[in-house]
Amino acid sequence: MAITAKEVNQLRQMTGAGMMDCKKALVEAEGDYDKAIELLRKKGQKVSASRSDRETTEGIVLVKTNDDQTEGILIAFTCETDFVAKNDDFNALGNEILEAAYTNRPADIDALKALPSGDITLGEKIVENIGKIGEKLEITAYETMKAEAVVPYIHAGSKLGVLVGLSNTSGADVIEAGKDVAMQIAAMNPIAVDKDGVDATVVEKEIEIGKEQARAEGKPEQMLEKIALGKLNKFYKENTLLAQAFVKDNSVSISQYLDSVSKGLTVSVFKRVAIG
Repeated sequence: MAITAKEVNQLRQMTGAGMMDCKKALVEAEGDYDKAIELLRKKGQKVSASRSDRETTEGIVLVKTNDDQTEGILIAFTCETDFVAKNDDFNALGNEILEAAYTNRPADIDALKALPSGDITLGEKIVENIGKIGEKLEITAYETMKAEAVVPYIHAGSKLGVLVGLSNTSGADVIEAGKDVAMQIAAMNPIAVDKDGVDATVVEKEIEIGKEQARAEGKPEQMLEKIALGKLNKFYKENTLLAQAFVKDNSVSISQYLDSVSKGLTVSVFKRVAIG
């Protein structure tokens, strides 16, 4: 049957799919819009299945906090190419996912994808967009945070995002200090807030590495433990946030910098998400 340009455009407005995809779907569905929409969704599912083993190393990291900055949400929405990462439809869907996460506070990514988007779920909408765009799309990170003050940071390019939770925030300039710390986390990628947050298996591994290095240097066996513990303290200074040297002033640690801004100000938690 003959399908008019008006009908094709109407389906395009309803689904956001390309003109040729809409025309093919309407022809196959013999002008039935519901059947055509179902065909477009099935196409998205087929594309999704065919690209399931692809890596999504591009995309956007998005953050949002409430008005008093005591709660924050961070998501990573990823794709295969930088071209798609800059696509308006891709970015609009990423922001819809962020808003849904912020409004509903789902428990995890699966629960986030189960939230409604019109008459379908967000997960189904992602699949639809896979069909339109022709690339694998996925939510690869979803983080939430509550703290006395939550400070967000998105690095240039939107491929890296940070949330910092501060405590003892009674002084002035704490949000600005939080931004400095967020940029520190973005740049230096600490593994924990302090040494108490470092996984025990990591500590054991670092001690063993320290012993092996000292042994290879010909140090006495009875000295290996002490030397390894000294190396472990260096590891903490380089890899835990509060002990790291402040990148804007290497003469002080992050802990000392925060205390100079407001007595007792510190970091209780942080989240860092990077794409690629």
